[in-house]
Amino acid sequence: MKGYLILLISLLITGCAGQDVSTTEQDVPKAVQAYNSLGMQYLRRGDTPNAKLAFQRSIEIDSDSAQAYNGLAMVFQIEEDTELAESYFKQAIKVEPDSAMMHNNYGAFLFSLERYPQACKELARATEDPFYNQRSQAFENLGRCYLLIDRLDAAEHAFKRSLTLTPGRPLAILQLADVMIKKDNLEEAVSLFDQFSTMVDEKRVQHSAQSLWLGVQISRLKNNGVNAATYGLILKNMYPDSEEYRQYKESTL
Repeated sequence: MKGYLILLISLLITGCAGQDVSTTEQDVPKAVQAYNSLGMQYLRRGDTPNAKLAFQRSIEIDSDSAQAYNGLAMVFQIEEDTELAESYFKQAIKVEPDSAMMHNNYGAFLFSLERYPQACKELARATEDPFYNQRSQAFENLGRCYLLIDRLDAAEHAFKRSLTLTPGRPLAILQLADVMIKKDNLEEAVSLFDQFSTMVDEKRVQHSAQSLWLGVQISRLKNNGVNAATYGLILKNMYPDSEEYRQYKESTL
């Protein structure tokens, strides 16, 4: 029934864009859900005009549809209309102030704009809901945010919470190793980097510019010049234009 309703609404949107869709009070929740689902389908395909239309129809039926405001925010984020995107993110949170997903999405948006203190605040709100199914990811995002504003203790806590909820998250392990280096905790940094290296060996993940530069730093701290040079060579070959390779070159002068 839900699939039929989405198909019907899709036909109405594409074929009768100028007409109103009448719904009984009983059908309102179903119609709102169907329009929001359709909007997300269009959004995933990159069809922002029809996505906007679907979310707008949802709001016409229910002006308190936080999902629709969130959808419009993501549409305008893709279209790089940051002012409109932010206004809709705020509207979504106004409607559902306790929604972890809304705070996480808004936080990720602020992160992309390099507004890190504000982003950290929103991401922290997203981690507060113990039933949020993306809570581990939210803690990981929060840790990255805290790293960028030099709150190392807070970053360490966030990454450890992420790994407690979902052990073996490669990025959280790598980022936590970076924190440990910054805090001069070589033993824990080595242990974490070894975990990541095992994942690379098992082909579960690939080395990134960050992981290779981390490998250089850890090898140097262990006085292993051969490994440091090896990581540096791989970094040069794989990521010659990266910020990490620039740092590596500067460190060898």
